[in-house]
Amino acid sequence: MTTWRPHPGIRVVAIGLHWRAGRLLAAEVRDNAGRIRGVRPLGGEIEFGESWRTALIREFREELGIDITIKGEPLMMENIFVHEDAIGHEVMFIAEVAFPDGAFGGQDRIDFREDNGEQIVARWFDLADLDVEGGPSLYPGGLKDLLRGAGDGTA
Repeated sequence: MTTWRPHPGIRVVAIGLHWRAGRLLAAEVRDNAGRIRGVRPLGGEIEFGESWRTALIREFREELGIDITIKGEPLMMENIFVHEDAIGHEVMFIAEVAFPDGAFGGQDRIDFREDNGEQIVARWFDLADLDVEGGPSLYPGGLKDLLRGAGDGTA
């Protein structure tokens, strides 16, 4: 198992919100022991000289092999967090995305690999089941409240 730690500097990232029947697609985030700590929408780091839009499209192409459509303007969020006793700091562009017709239809989960070879599982989650006792957290912290204020799950 790959042991992930936050980047030691500030990262600028783009993540995509894909909804199916009011449920958000998010990848499992695991601790060092392999237990699910939470889930996070798909996306990744914006490379130098790359726009957030280009980065988001690239990330979905690399991770899922599909070309997404970005819907509207992004929400912005600063994310300062601790993972396995290491501090992380991100500035995030968060945008709704649409998949090509029929992409992953009928699948309850999507398995893919990150650039570092780590195996990732993504599934669709009801926001009501996240950030509650006994359920996984939605990362970044505060995203659930931000989405509720933006009218989540309408895509």
